[in-house]
Amino acid sequence: MNAINFSEVEQKTDVEMPENLVFGKTFTDHIFEMDYNPTDGWHNPTIKKYSEFSMSPAAMVLHYGQSIFEGMKAYLHDDGKIALFRPEKNFERMNRSASRMVMPKLDIDFVLSALKEIIKIDQKWIPTKPGHSLYIRPLMFANDPYIGVRPSQMYKFMIMLSPVGPYYPEGFKPVPILTTDKFVRAVRKGVGDCKTAGNYAASLLAQQEAIKEGYTQVLWLDAIEQKYIEEVGTMNIFIKLKDEVVTPKLTGTILPGVTRMSVIQILKDWGMNINERMISMDEIIETYNNKNELELFGTGTAAIISSISKLKYNDLIMQFDENNAGELGTKLYEEILGLQLGKREDKHNWLSFID
Repeated sequence: MNAINFSEVEQKTDVEMPENLVFGKTFTDHIFEMDYNPTDGWHNPTIKKYSEFSMSPAAMVLHYGQSIFEGMKAYLHDDGKIALFRPEKNFERMNRSASRMVMPKLDIDFVLSALKEIIKIDQKWIPTKPGHSLYIRPLMFANDPYIGVRPSQMYKFMIMLSPVGPYYPEGFKPVPILTTDKFVRAVRKGVGDCKTAGNYAASLLAQQEAIKEGYTQVLWLDAIEQKYIEEVGTMNIFIKLKDEVVTPKLTGTILPGVTRMSVIQILKDWGMNINERMISMDEIIETYNNKNELELFGTGTAAIISSISKLKYNDLIMQFDENNAGELGTKLYEEILGLQLGKREDKHNWLSFID
């Protein structure tokens, strides 16, 4: 791999940060990119000014959808250090997505170093307000100018940075979720466990219908029996029962979330009975109807933890607490956020710092 080209870098001493940061609307001054072809492999790594770029109308990503991405964050600690939360796990998952989508793998050590370099250059864009962070979007797509169904031979990899405000600007609040059996998200042996663009495109109609009914996200059921819960929109899901905490096991249809694996480890550290198993909607309904202990929450990079205020399934609305997040969800949110911000002990060395 060639050394990174910094020729277009203009590092600023100050930036004009918007007063109210809307997720995904503001981007930093620079972008990292590199190209792939069979002869040169990954080559021409460059950090350059963030700008529009041209692409052939025949670029294969536009026709056949070879596109994968990741999402992570950088946090500014009180002592001025910049921390990343388990970034190697995101790039490991990106390589698994790449293999499934017949795309070239990345050298994880190299892209981690590239990520740290661009963050150092654009570090003035890391918000200093409480609850704010720098969102990181690595993506890879096919750009071979060819119309024909086969894997592309040319790819581009990029890393974009975007300062973001807190996911809950008015505080940590629970959200309403709609369960759908009208659509399915993924089937076993498909690409449900990959972070590929098509999965998100396929989810938009159900999400739109949920929003029309006043719900924030969709809880997906398995594609075969439409019986077992899988994941919520862009999050994994956990269910706190009386004697255990359950999260659906990874059957190939569920994205293996980095926050999910972190929550599982934390619950084990706390001595809780955490199980990865199939859990049906019938089991949740029976638990709710019997007035037994029941708490639901989602996990993901953007929100960390999303406590669920109510869950609709057909004509049944399971009402929890619309004003206050669940006890376990709140405890996990405070633990992970505190760890990411350097306010809790990093027992497992999950934080990676930028020198």
